[in-house]
Amino acid sequence: MKRYSLLITFAAALITSGTAVASEIYKWTDADGNVHYEDRPTFGAQIERLAIASKKTDNSAVQARLEANREARATAEQVASEAPPEMSREEIRAEQEKRKERCQMYRARLESFVKSQRLYREDAAGERVYLEENEILAARERVEEQIKEYCG
Repeated sequence: MKRYSLLITFAAALITSGTAVASEIYKWTDADGNVHYEDRPTFGAQIERLAIASKKTDNSAVQARLEANREARATAEQVASEAPPEMSREEIRAEQEKRKERCQMYRARLESFVKSQRLYREDAAGERVYLEENEILAARERVEEQIKEYCG
């Protein structure tokens, strides 16, 4: 008996979960011109079946967007607090934009440092001089410091 009740419970859960995922949306307009959306077709009205597709939320993308917004707010507050009282709003906005651009530039530079197999600089003659391990680490540290400074 216990086995049957477990099987029935499982079947009921499976059926109800399937209807929630496979439900459809119908749109119809009443006599007063009001638009209605329902999960079941309304008889006696001209209905339109809507093809609505949903997908799972990418939590990492949402988290990254929230973090970027926090950083932007923190940078804006930092610039506003450090700004001399005689700076206008336009000057403060220009300073914020400049900091944002530098932040993006330094992050891109750090990403290239991490992804590159060999790093180099050009000497006075325009020739490539490949960096040694300690030079690469020092360059990464400098870029990370600049990211902290401009990105908050």
